[in-house]
Amino acid sequence: MTRIIADISVSLDGFVTGPDPSVDSGLGTGGEALHTWAFSDDPDDRRLLREGTARSGAVVLGRHLFDLVDGPKGWDDTSGYGAGEVGRPAFVVVTGSPPRTVRTTHLDWTFVTTGLPDAVAAARERAEAASSESGKDLDVVLMGGGATIRSALDAGLVDVLTLHLAPVVLGAGTPLFTGAAPRTLVQRSVLATSTATHLTYDLVR
Repeated sequence: MTRIIADISVSLDGFVTGPDPSVDSGLGTGGEALHTWAFSDDPDDRRLLREGTARSGAVVLGRHLFDLVDGPKGWDDTSGYGAGEVGRPAFVVVTGSPPRTVRTTHLDWTFVTTGLPDAVAAARERAEAASSESGKDLDVVLMGGGATIRSALDAGLVDVLTLHLAPVVLGAGTPLFTGAAPRTLVQRSVLATSTATHLTYDLVR
């Protein structure tokens, strides 16, 4: 069964970027510390990253995040989706209009202009097709940004929420939950590594 998994790194004070994120500094001031775990040599971090990348049949992201990963300082052959794993699932971008050009043409991009629910539905179709081809259960992963994940949670589109809680206080930046609708979560797993605490929750419908 294809699940919709929201997966994102967050600071202790609830931010998914530091202050002043931009194309040149995608995670804002101090925000790189959020993803230390994804580049660490800790065996549990490596396993989580490897397994998460492998289970991704399709990935949903917002237009701002797409502009960062497709920008000149974004993904390349050594660091992309899944950091050093450089996974290549189908990618579905929620956007008001498709970009005029795409730098990362080696990746499979679909641009959906009719809203987040349609983007998630398109990603589910791609993940289910990939599952049939591979014979493995693959999921849809919502990788961000924060507003996209918050909107998906509010709309009831998410089955599982995975947070990588980084041991850093950023003080400001892009909040994950500010303004979010109340939700009930069921804790499924907690794994503390040398660089983060990895938390997994099921969403109660």
